[in-house]
Formats: sequence, C-alpha cells, structure tokens
Amino acid sequence: MDSVASRWLALRTRWLRVARFSEVSVMLLWAIPTGLLGALATWLFRSILFELDRLVLGQGGSLVAIAQHLPPWQRVLVPTVGGLLAGSLLVLAAVRGRAQSHTTSDYMEATVLGDGRIPVQTSLIRSCASLLSIASGGSIGREGSMVQLSALSASLLGCVLHLPVDRLRLLVACGAAAGITAAYNAPIAGAFFVAEVVLGTVAMESLGPIMVASVVANIAMRSFAGYQAPYVMPAFPAVTGVEVLLFTLLGLLLGGASAVFLRGMDASRKLFRRTALPLPLRLGLGGLVVGLVSVGWPEVWGNGYSVVNSVLHSPWPITLLLVLLAAKAVATMATVGSGAVGGVFTPALFFGCLLGDGFGQAVHLLWPQASSAPFAYAIVGMGAFLAGATQAPLMAILMIFEMTLSYEVMLPLMVACVIAYFVARSANAGSMYDITLRRLAQRDEQRRLRTLHVRDLVQPAQTVVYPDTGLEAMGQLFLQFTVKYLYVTDAQAHFLGVVPLKKLSAAAGLANLEHKCAADVLDGEIKPLTADMTLAEALQRFIEHQGERLPVIESLANPVLLGVVHKTALLNTYVQLSA
Repeated sequence: MDSVASRWLALRTRWLRVARFSEVSVMLLWAIPTGLLGALATWLFRSILFELDRLVLGQGGSLVAIAQHLPPWQRVLVPTVGGLLAGSLLVLAAVRGRAQSHTTSDYMEATVLGDGRIPVQTSLIRSCASLLSIASGGSIGREGSMVQLSALSASLLGCVLHLPVDRLRLLVACGAAAGITAAYNAPIAGAFFVAEVVLGTVAMESLGPIMVASVVANIAMRSFAGYQAPYVMPAFPAVTGVEVLLFTLLGLLLGGASAVFLRGMDASRKLFRRTALPLPLRLGLGGLVVGLVSVGWPEVWGNGYSVVNSVLHSPWPITLLLVLLAAKAVATMATVGSGAVGGVFTPALFFGCLLGDGFGQAVHLLWPQASSAPFAYAIVGMGAFLAGATQAPLMAILMIFEMTLSYEVMLPLMVACVIAYFVARSANAGSMYDITLRRLAQRDEQRRLRTLHVRDLVQPAQTVVYPDTGLEAMGQLFLQFTVKYLYVTDAQAHFLGVVPLKKLSAAAGLANLEHKCAADVLDGEIKPLTADMTLAEALQRFIEHQGERLPVIESLANPVLLGVVHKTALLNTYVQLSA
C-alpha cells in the first residue's frame, strides 16, 4: 500500500512539473469532483429522510404536514422515541470517537485545527442520529448533517489522493461549501459561509476552489429529480426614502433578538447537563418537550421551511406569529439543549422571518401609506437574524440576495444585517459556531497585544542599589542573581545608571575596597526603556543591547525606575501576535 502511495505521489509531482500546474490550479480541478460528491451526499440524506418518514409515519415531505395528520398522543410519542434512539447512537459515536482520539468528526475543527481527516464511522453514526432526530420531528435543521457528510466525502477524496495537510483542509472546506450550496441553493453564500465563518479569510487561494465546488454542487443538485429550492421568495418591492430607517430599526431589534437566541441555547444546554441524565434519556426528554408543545402547535416540528414559505406568501395574524415564535423557541431550545445533532442555521432563518413579519405588520398598521408589505420585512429579517446569530454578515447578505435575486433587497438588507451583527456582538452573546468564538477571541487578543506598550510588560526590578551601596553588598547581589548589571537609583527612585559586573570585578583588585561604593563604578552604557515606548521600539533596543533584560523608566523627563522588561516576555508577545 505504501509503495502504491509513493508511486502515486511521484507521478503527481512529475505531472505537475511537466504540465506547469501550480498547487492552486490543481485544487481548482479537485474542487469539481468535490462539488459533485457534496451534492450527491446532500441528495442521499434528503432521500433517506423522506423514505424514513414515509415508512414510519405513513407519508414523507413536510414534517409540519405530517404532524398535523397525527393524533396528539403520536405527536408526543414520535419525538420522544426518536430522541431516545438518537441518543443511543450518539453514545455509540462517542465510544468510537474516543477510540479515534487523534481525529475530530466536526468538519470545522478538522479544517481549522485538525489535519483534515474526518473519521468515517463516527461521522456516519452521528449523521444517523441526526437523521432520527430530524425525522421524528426535532426542531432542528437538516443542513448540519448535509454539510458534515459533504465534508466527509471531501476528506475521503483527499485521503485517497494523498494530499498534504494544508490541501486536505482546503478540500474539506470545499466539501462543506458544496453542502451549504446544495442545502440552500445559494452557491455564493455557501462559498462565503465557509470563507467567513470557517476559514476566516477571503483570500483567492482558498476562496477560488471553494467557489468552484459551490457552483458545481449547485448545478449538480438542480439536475436531480424533484429538486426545488427550500424557500420560494416573492418579488421584493422597491424601498426608498425614510423607510430605510425602519429597516435600521429592524436590524437593532433582530440583533438583540439573535443575542437572546444564542444565550437561550447556551442556557438550555447547561440546564439539560444539570439533569445528569444519560444522553439517550436527555435527548428523549428533549423530544418529549417538543412533542408536548406540538400538541397545540404542530408547526414546531422540523426546520420550519413550510411555515416560512407560508408566511412569505400569505398574511398571518400577528398574535399567531407571536405564539408560534414562543412555541418554536421552546421546541428549538429543548432539541438543541438536549444534545441533538443538527443545524441551527435554518431555525435562525425561521425566527428572523417571523419576527420580521411581525415587525412589518406593526409598521404597516402605524404607517400604511409609506411602508412596504410585511413580507419585505420578513425577508430582510431572515438575513438580519442570521447575521447576528452567525456573526457572519457578509454571508447573510449574500444568502438572502441569492434567494431573492433582487437588487432592491440589497440596500435595506445591508443596513439591517450590519446593524444586527454589531448589536449582537456588543451584547457578547457569542455565535452559533464555536470556531467563530475562538477566532473572535483570538482577534480580540491580537488587537489587545498590538496596543501594548513597554509599561504593560514591566516586572519588578530585584537588583537595585543606591549610590552609597558598598562593593561587598553588590557582590552578594551578583552572586544571588544571574545578571550582568545592577541598577542604581537615588532616594527618589530616579534611575542614575548601572554597575556592570565586569567593572565591579576590575574594582575588586584595587586598594581601599572598604571605601568604594556604587557611585565609584557607576556606568551609563545602558539606555533605559521608557514606559510609553512601543514594543517594536523596545525590540530594536534589545537588538542593539543583546541582553536579556533592560530597565524601564517613566519618561526621560521623570526617570523614575519602574522595573525591568525581559526579552523573553517581549518575544512571547510577538509569537502570540503571529499565531
């Protein structure tokens, strides 16, 4: 096997050299089969989900329609049993995951933190658990497993091709973009989702192959029989004048709502963990909550595609919208908090749509002559809520634009999404994705490090003497601390200079040592750092000094000795900045 891999690698290297192809060009080629595999994985997951519901519940398709045809006791039983079964599979996946501790089944971590290898068995078991949660009415999105399976197929392709780690990671990112595209019919947004949320960069070296995979997945998905876009958008009206301010207000509202949504999910996870129940019972409890809520409101089943499409094309009473929002929030928190595997991307679009439509109805009642129809606010609300929840405003703007294919939506959409993003971020509510939280924390830390000055790295100086300190006392300090210089200050702690070890050694051979003191061997060869000096200036001074530490004074006008800065601390700061 190793000899086959070696021959393949040698052949690939020779072919690249002869064809004069760069690695980037090769990745553009491999993005094509990656897009096809992603579309196929998405189609298979949808088909299996449809057949599972048809076999078990008697019909496939909309989960809301299925729930409406079931008697109340079955609405309670089905999500509960589905949660129990899904939890049992997740326990099995956890056992397999511990046996493969060197890899991660999450495609985001495999792309950013791992080596691009996604374990097959663990991913398939988790996808089956997700399938059971979704098919039994769990209030969670299907897109999570679709993207995971698409990324898994890309990882397998990269492993077969023996791609190096950096190229394998990029191919997994291409697979994830293909999955998002196939799920939402939005190739541009799918590419920018991976670039903005997962990779954190829009450099063409990575974005180019990702966009190719997205386009190929979109074309392939459209060729499958029975394919239709998840959302059917009405024609967006032209928005002019003062009405843009209303969309600004909508962005503020949904930015705050998305922050509440994120905090609610976090609180729900903590609440379920506090029960200390085994995972199957925890997911069963989550399913039970969904089932009980669905007795009165069967619309909480599933990801909410059918409800969103209905709200966009027909008026719903605002009271019904508010009640359904509360019911869906409880069902989603129960499903996500219990630990079910799935996406929260689609539920975020659901909440944004209903909140936006309710806002639009209120505006239309107060200002009917100058405001657009409520569905316009529902469409923009989907993007604004998504921007706040994912902390990826560019992706949210592009996704809604691709869904509507309307230029008129861009102005209100951009305003609302950007404002919602900053409102949610200022609330410190986090993001739906852990990788985004890590990246934001890293960026905040880098910004903090860039603003540091020498003052922020100062450590106490332990080798300070006065002008009248004797040679013997200074010799004891040199023996106690492995340093080359002692710092001399006056009674007011003003820095006067240094006593070099070599100068003290030379003075030791002179007569009348008992009358010698620090003032007699004082030297000015060390230039102290000032507290407001930048780290770059301090580094340059260390290069000139070639020592391990330098004294720090308040300023040249006020030379009070504050302490010392070690070169190691300075270099560690630069390492963190470049990480």
